[in-house]
Amino acid sequence: MSRVQNSTGLLLLIYLCFISLGLPDGVLGAAWPAIRADLGQPLAAVGLMTLTMTLCAGLSSLCAAALTRRWGTGPIVVVSGGMTALALLGFAFAPSFGWLLLMTVPLGCGAGAVDASVNHFVAKHYSARHMNWLHGSWGIGASTGPVVMGAVMLKTGQWSSGVLSLGLIQLLITALLWFYLALWQQPIPKPKIDQQALQPTPHPSPLSIPARAAWLAPLCFLLYVGAEAGAGLWAVSILVQERGLSLVQAGMGLSLYFGAITLGRFGVGLFAHRMHNRQWVKVGLGLALMGATVFALPLPSFVGLMGLALMGLGCAPIFPSMMHETTERFPAEMARTLVSRQMVFSYAGGSLLPAGLGVLASWAGLSWVMPGVILLLLGLWLTTQRLDLIT
Repeated sequence: MSRVQNSTGLLLLIYLCFISLGLPDGVLGAAWPAIRADLGQPLAAVGLMTLTMTLCAGLSSLCAAALTRRWGTGPIVVVSGGMTALALLGFAFAPSFGWLLLMTVPLGCGAGAVDASVNHFVAKHYSARHMNWLHGSWGIGASTGPVVMGAVMLKTGQWSSGVLSLGLIQLLITALLWFYLALWQQPIPKPKIDQQALQPTPHPSPLSIPARAAWLAPLCFLLYVGAEAGAGLWAVSILVQERGLSLVQAGMGLSLYFGAITLGRFGVGLFAHRMHNRQWVKVGLGLALMGATVFALPLPSFVGLMGLALMGLGCAPIFPSMMHETTERFPAEMARTLVSRQMVFSYAGGSLLPAGLGVLASWAGLSWVMPGVILLLLGLWLTTQRLDLIT
């Protein structure tokens, strides 16, 4: 097999890794109404699961660099994939909420290790286009998961059967990763340099950067991830309990949301050079705010679903554009520190803010969740505006 064929095969394997990474992400949102009914849990209990899973993912990401240096990316990906598969199988046979909570530990640890190790590998060996499509592959998994869940639940009437199906798919993917483990050791041809129509701006001097900018930038990630994850976690519950859709229909609506994020990111990967990062963030925020507002209003269900899809489309360019802008907005050494800080804030936003929205829903009702998401997006808009003014 030639080096080019090896590289292409490995690239496909890498995309498969991120498809598998995205598959479980919609499980809690799609199945929580049925899970809480079966196990007699309050609405906000899912927040504890989300918090545990996200904290484990954060800790796993911090350890991934040392583990990868010791064992290599391939073995880490295989072991992490196996942990995720076994966690999903544990979900399917959970006798109690405490067991579900326990299973979020290997689920989070497996996801965090894959996320960190594969991102580093692609950044080192492949072009920026492949990095964009890598995250598009995550979206394929995230939008496929709720579809699988909904289809199996429609046939069997059991949420556990849907989770079991995802666990078996993850086991199959893990087997493929193990079978092709040797590809990670093959030499990779040097990637071609992406041609950019818009040249990056010169790096500013560290002395010209206000100290508060080093905290405003991570705050943007906390607000964005909180809004995106909050909408993804609570959309199904809103559609079922507030809009009268069936659980299967609501799961399809969640897939529409993640599908819009996915298509948007593949599109941005093709046309990112047409606008600067800051412009992509503004366009994405405008669309996300419009979509979230439409979804929040008491409109017919199909209109609300279109609003949810519009929000997903708007979310697509925000995270990658903000991350890429970090290396242009800040000097090199400062940017390296800020990227790590931004990831920590992202994990915090993905766990604490959706859980907070769940507390709000328990206190005031599910109809207040999307106004909370809108406030997060408005906070992001104000923060990015301020950051753009001072850097």
